[in-house]
Amino acid sequence: MKIDGVININKPEGWTSQDVCAKLRNRLRIKKIGHTGTLDPMAAGVLPVCAGKATRIIEYYGRDRKSYHASMKLGLVTDTLDITGEVLETSAYADVSEKAVREAFKACTGRVSQIPPKYSALKVDGKRAYELAREGKDFELKAREIEIFSNEIARLDLEAGEIEFDVTCSKGTYIRTICDDIGRALGCGAVMTGLVRTASGFFTIEDSAGMDELLGIIGAADGDELRESLSEFIIPMDETLINLGKIALNDNRVIAFTNGNSTRKGGYAVTEPSGYDELYRVYGKYPEGGEGPAFLGVAAIENGELIPQKVLI
Repeated sequence: MKIDGVININKPEGWTSQDVCAKLRNRLRIKKIGHTGTLDPMAAGVLPVCAGKATRIIEYYGRDRKSYHASMKLGLVTDTLDITGEVLETSAYADVSEKAVREAFKACTGRVSQIPPKYSALKVDGKRAYELAREGKDFELKAREIEIFSNEIARLDLEAGEIEFDVTCSKGTYIRTICDDIGRALGCGAVMTGLVRTASGFFTIEDSAGMDELLGIIGAADGDELRESLSEFIIPMDETLINLGKIALNDNRVIAFTNGNSTRKGGYAVTEPSGYDELYRVYGKYPEGGEGPAFLGVAAIENGELIPQKVLI
């Protein structure tokens, strides 16, 4: 089945992000498919899945802000920084005050330095960090700067040592590490016990589709009927690139653009500014006719010249 677009999946807990892609690839018989922003198996929530030509735009989601609803338990430290790991330490938390918790959350807001967990998919000398950790290898991951735009406590039960919070952050932020950092600041340790991604750039959990729903539709229809049933879930790729600006290309430059040729100033007009390295969604008339402007691809502006980066028509 031919699909060019993005599906906003609500990934179930217990599935890997690759599980979702593999299941859709097999059931829909599509070759090109990939996800943006890996979610750990214990996490659920928003997982944008790109199919067909949309796999070529995955790199442009890099600056999308991501939002999560998370829960944590005080008094524990594990090797994975979440409740699924091996317990390394237990501590009392009876003396932890609400004021101290709120101060710890405040300290984990803004631009902060964060060390990724060793049980992560980051590569160290060509091998995944979690593979090295499982083998008991000794290695270090470098701290990196991330940005936490908001970090608000949603529920606080100090008697049970349980905290729920909502966080919006930049790419590369590990919520498990936030829990661990807060636990260390409080002197009792803490682990993540649950995680739901509620938004990722354009995509929100309210507009996401469950895997059971999608697989039910796929199993109940075929051919044109299946295509029509799935159409409401397939989002045009250009709509999702909210960090890229917009450009209207002159009619006489469309063929040149689709052939990968650049266009000088005067052959295009910027209709929306870019928030991502002067990258733009380019629109123009359909090369072979058709109504309305077509999404032609992505281009950069360098010294006033429009240079194609991805031709997608």
